Amino acid sequence: MPERSKAPAPFDVAAALRARQVTYGSWIQLASPGVAEILANAGYDWIGLDCEHTAADIATVEAVARAVYGRGSSLLVRVSRCDTVEIRKCLDVGAHGVIVPLVETVEEAERAVAAAKYPPRGVRGFCFGRMNNWGVDFDSYVKEANDRVAVVLMIESKTGVENVEKIAAVPGVDGLFIGPYDLSGSYGVPGETGHPLVQEARLRVVEAARKAGISSGQHLVRSTPEIREKAVADGLTFICLDGDIIFLEQAARTTLQTTEKK
Repeated sequence: MPERSKAPAPFDVAAALRARQVTYGSWIQLASPGVAEILANAGYDWIGLDCEHTAADIATVEAVARAVYGRGSSLLVRVSRCDTVEIRKCLDVGAHGVIVPLVETVEEAERAVAAAKYPPRGVRGFCFGRMNNWGVDFDSYVKEANDRVAVVLMIESKTGVENVEKIAAVPGVDGLFIGPYDLSGSYGVPGETGHPLVQEARLRVVEAARKAGISSGQHLVRSTPEIREKAVADGLTFICLDGDIIFLEQAARTTLQTTEKK
């Protein structure tokens, strides 16, 4: 029997986060496997699938994981909440890590990490599934998973910022992801992401991650070269560029606006 060929390994986003390497990803909100294929083919290090603010469910996660497979990008899923079973299921159907929203306490951070790690480091359950090629690669997957599965926590509230140094220091946390719009609401200035209170909170998160030796990141909406350069200069290394709905809207408007109407 000929030897089974293997697809190229995905980008090791967990290692990059711990090395504070600058990486670029993009966001999927349209829940489309086709979009995931396009973004992965474009060369993004990681693809973020939003399951918090969209109609995406676990079947969507599995379909997107299949679409990304073998294309070099890692798949990170923003789960709907810090839930052990949801995190487990996303990883078992093929995600390479999770982005956990609204983490405000050390206890929540520890719960998120435990959900993503096999014993003795956590409580993730063992099984055959997509993540280990339906059991064919069970041993090798289990051996590497605790180091290769990325755990990123979203800091998007005043309480989260107040506890961010302790949250960043929780073993197994690979990165912090800033939610500027939710931060603005939490600080009483909804939508004013450039407000001094929000910017001060943002920089505190970046500094906490730096001191803990992990990455910090942010979604850059309608990014420009100047915005991207400033983000890196501020110390961000886990950078999400725009996203499917932004790319589509911008391209659609630009094409129409630059088309001569007769």
